[in-house]
Amino acid sequence: MKISKEEKAMWLSDWKQSGKKAWAYAKENGLIPQTFCSWAKNEAKKASGFVELPVRVNPKPEQPREIIVEKGDIRIRVPLSVWIEYPGAVMAGLQAAS
Repeated sequence: MKISKEEKAMWLSDWKQSGKKAWAYAKENGLIPQTFCSWAKNEAKKASGFVELPVRVNPKPEQPREIIVEKGDIRIRVPLSVWIEYPGAVMAGLQAAS
């Protein structure tokens, strides 16, 4: 049996006024207790301002935007676009620094 949003809201409102446990209220009113408890749980989340976000199972790692080259106390951050075009210049600069 499909229950409309309006009917669900009516059941939840009546249940809140009854002061009964959700499981007991559902059984007394011929509702499926598991389904009604699920409604009540979702209603409580909405009232608390809690928003459930979907979990990303396999998030793609962010691509690095730079390469960090370290030698001794020297640390050079090189954007990938520069590294692709000028790796020799970066390496020469490191050799000169030593």
